[in-house]
Amino acid sequence: MASIFSKIIAGEIPSYKVAENEKFFAFLDINPLAKGHTLVIPKQEVDYIFDLDDTALGEINVFAKKIADAIRKAVSCQRVGIMVIGMEVPHAHIHLIPVNKESDMILSNPRVKLERSEFEEIAGIIKEHIEPGL
Repeated sequence: MASIFSKIIAGEIPSYKVAENEKFFAFLDINPLAKGHTLVIPKQEVDYIFDLDDTALGEINVFAKKIADAIRKAVSCQRVGIMVIGMEVPHAHIHLIPVNKESDMILSNPRVKLERSEFEEIAGIIKEHIEPGL
């Protein structure tokens, strides 16, 4: 059975897509820790990020860096934190979270509630800041 993320990639479940290329897909977390919290996933359905081959592991990190650069330009924050846990959904994924202090990265923190229009707006702003040729 396909993971929820594979269904998002296939367009079976709607998402607030930020970017994609032939191998990776980035979209806003619908239960974000901060405005602009983005998930980066491989299109290849693999449960554990370190099960990706070395090339794909390097490429997903380069892809995530480009998304993080766009998030940092789009959202007021000191940094974009990166987190990989992989327990929540059985499909490898990287969390990119706008942060101003270390404690902003705690998954048990209260989540930000955003309206659909806010998700659409922030996704659009992030897209505007993605360098061409992703």
